Amino acid sequence: MSVVLGSLAAFAVQAEPAIVYSVGGKFDGSFNESAFDGVKRFTDETGQAVREFELERDAQSLQALRNFASRGSEPIVAIGFNQANALGQVASEFPEEDFAIVDMVVEQPNVRSYVFKEHEGAYIGGLLAAMASKTGTIGFVGGMDIPIIQRFLCGYKQGALSANQQTKVLSNMTGDTPAAFADPVRGAELARGQINRGADVVIQAAGGTGIGVLQAAADAGVLGLGTDSNQNGLHPGKVLTSIRKRVDNAVYDSFTSAVSGSFAPGVQVLGLKEGGMDWVLDENNHALISEDMKAAADAAVDAISKGEIVVHDVVADGPCPF
Repeated sequence: MSVVLGSLAAFAVQAEPAIVYSVGGKFDGSFNESAFDGVKRFTDETGQAVREFELERDAQSLQALRNFASRGSEPIVAIGFNQANALGQVASEFPEEDFAIVDMVVEQPNVRSYVFKEHEGAYIGGLLAAMASKTGTIGFVGGMDIPIIQRFLCGYKQGALSANQQTKVLSNMTGDTPAAFADPVRGAELARGQINRGADVVIQAAGGTGIGVLQAAADAGVLGLGTDSNQNGLHPGKVLTSIRKRVDNAVYDSFTSAVSGSFAPGVQVLGLKEGGMDWVLDENNHALISEDMKAAADAAVDAISKGEIVVHDVVADGPCPF
């Protein structure tokens, strides 16, 4: 991923960029908030304003994108796979405008698509979860049952089994509509169910729903794992780590490439090697990560980046074998 470094203040832009967040709001503590972090980094560095819209329901996406395009905003960034159809339509209506989407590919000549190798980051999460578990049982609560989340689950299982072949992985999906990413009460219920079955480490891959998962884990005295944003600070000492999907980098790259005149359509695929996924070690979880765990995670990141470990991708490689 090409990211503009240094001061950007010297560049001039033709119009204010814009972003349409997914359902759940920009302060969801997860996916949308990571996108907002990218917006904030851009505005802090450039002083350039960014127009923003937070979806309350998916049906608003088409009108929001169209409104920004009709005002000449550029680029316009759509956050989330659920905006793909709307963006495809609006991009064809405004062929001279630049658009970007995060978490889905839209094949239009004026759209830049950012997708992530979630399975690679999930592998690290599973490895650390299995190493931290005392019961040998770990949990996974996903949001909407879609390929992206199934990909994350499979990588999580593979990573866990790489650390301990006897690890048992419990899993649940929250639902089959985008609302599954905005239901923390249901997330907490599913997490408690897994904890009652012996899981002492539970990861959430569920957007805003995951806030409930992490709360339930903390309340039960077991460990949670965050995703998308750095969620270690939500429950200090109770979140083993956060597997970040660097949505912030994708958003920042979209805006800065437009400012510098280097914005180009096409697909950007971001994994561990490309800086699109990572795991977080900070003051909130430092005591939870032993030297052996850190060494194992760092070695796995290196091996995956070099292609020495291949993490199964259910989208490209078929059903999860684990």
